[in-house]
Amino acid sequence: MPSKSSARIAALTVAAVCSTVSAVVVTSPAHADAVAVHDIQGSTRTSPLAGQQVTDVAGIVTGTRTYGSSRGFWIQGPSADDDPATSEGIFVFTSSTPKVAVGDSVTVSGTVTEFVPGGASTGNQSVTEITRPTVTVVSSGNALPKATVIDSRSVPAAYTPEGDTAASGSVGALTLRPKKYALDFYESLEGMNVAIDSSRVVTATDPFSELWVTVKPHENPNRRGGTVYGAYSSQNTGRLQIQSLIPTATEPFPTANVGDTLKGTTEGPLDYNQFGGYTLTARTLGTVKAGGLERETTRKQSRSELAVATYNVENLDPTDATFAAHAAAIVDHLQSPDIVSLEEIQDNNGAKNDGTVAADQTMQKLIDAIVAAGGPAYEWRSIDPVNLADGGEPGGNIRQAFLYNPERVSFVDRAGGDAATAVGVTKVHGKAQLTVSPGRIDPANAAWTNSRKPLAGEFTFRGKSVFVIANHFASKGGDQSLHSQFQPPARSSETQRHLQATAVNAFVKDILAKQKNADVVTLGDINDFEFSQTTKLLEDGALWSAVKSLPKSERYSYDYQGNSQVLDQILISPSIRKDCDFTYDSVHINSEFSDQISDHDPQVLRFRP
Repeated sequence: MPSKSSARIAALTVAAVCSTVSAVVVTSPAHADAVAVHDIQGSTRTSPLAGQQVTDVAGIVTGTRTYGSSRGFWIQGPSADDDPATSEGIFVFTSSTPKVAVGDSVTVSGTVTEFVPGGASTGNQSVTEITRPTVTVVSSGNALPKATVIDSRSVPAAYTPEGDTAASGSVGALTLRPKKYALDFYESLEGMNVAIDSSRVVTATDPFSELWVTVKPHENPNRRGGTVYGAYSSQNTGRLQIQSLIPTATEPFPTANVGDTLKGTTEGPLDYNQFGGYTLTARTLGTVKAGGLERETTRKQSRSELAVATYNVENLDPTDATFAAHAAAIVDHLQSPDIVSLEEIQDNNGAKNDGTVAADQTMQKLIDAIVAAGGPAYEWRSIDPVNLADGGEPGGNIRQAFLYNPERVSFVDRAGGDAATAVGVTKVHGKAQLTVSPGRIDPANAAWTNSRKPLAGEFTFRGKSVFVIANHFASKGGDQSLHSQFQPPARSSETQRHLQATAVNAFVKDILAKQKNADVVTLGDINDFEFSQTTKLLEDGALWSAVKSLPKSERYSYDYQGNSQVLDQILISPSIRKDCDFTYDSVHINSEFSDQISDHDPQVLRFRP
């Protein structure tokens, strides 16, 4: 995955542009004499009055957004209709700081607009707004409409209807069924004053002052407080994003980890945004009660066990301040594995785009930090990529790299491996050997366009050969979200991962054809789930994803929008799996914490070659 920060910065720019566009829609007058908010909202996701002028729409101000690119306020109509599908709330986009206060009774005239957060290309749902408004304050200090409570009883178990095939799978024009589908329920409350009671945090506070809770504490929980995403059809309906309408300069947003509780009542308008869908924008925010979550520590491998780990260190370069923390993670929490596949190692000057591709300074700084933390003096192997050819942060030239402990394991060096040379497999004295080590798998294959090429290395442990393949597959960037208007959402990015998985699987099968009982470990940031087609193609008669040896509730390495999920995997060949003489651990030290040094949790496999 791309870093959350870089993705969010780019998206904020898009949001600002789209907000500007939505404010200049050419309109025609509506013919209704008295239009209420529920008339504007209608019983589908899009307004029957979209593009039209409305006059003197009455409501009570329930929240004001005075910062960011989408400034404005929410109103809720004074009298509800009898249709549960029609929302009584709406956002009024002012573009500048609104001049109304919570509790004001107002009338609003303006243009009804359907605004798609992030732009139409994202596939996101639209938000019904009144733009270019003229606002009249009738009175102030009025009582607010009673908040609609969102809880485990009110949110349906089914997530969403299937989209209309005649509309390319969109649910936009379907009549809302708020008692049957969670997304319909949330949409029926768009813009309304809503509230939740004490709720468990399922995604930690992020740098953008937001967190996620669940209003369904028994929905696919894990023992550490998160909610596990275990299938495309199990989207976890109780997840809800929380933001605050209070500027952080006035009142800092609470810091919470997974398993903490947002205690008390959190209340405010229900919004929808591109960074998670339906969001409670809190006017009143609960307080955090700590759940006591601690970072995990795996056990030390025995003398006869080989410990192999994968760890995405999130764009590590020499200017970062996280080297000591990453070293402590490897030494203290991973117990100094014999081999570590590192993903997202950047070149010696990070994102500076000047043609630098070497990463020796990055690697040496990490090795030195590990020694300072009491760990072994690791050695390393990698292959520098062609400049700007492997994706990631422009100029960073991320790549995979092997760390290995020379006191426990030996690396078999075979010269000739470079960015453009494909590693092959030969048979020598009945055993498989790599033609170059380290080497890259089929680097000219179109599957690796603008993506990291797999790094293969041959090791020996206690006289036995072990083949390790470090991967960092293409990210999920460009996929439609779970809350998309298109249901089921399109996963366009997996097309490239399927090609990548097929290429790696073919290489592993080449090794096994030369030596049926070869020990092959294929690991890294696969950027896809253990139940995905990507994983099935990667396994396909040659490998097995060892994360599936864990209980389903413990299978996760990444926490995204309230879902704990698998992105990082270690896959093993039949010779390792057959005797079940291995242990697997997803070591939760990052993804559940607000002070994470990476957004991925490392994975550790221990086995006896």
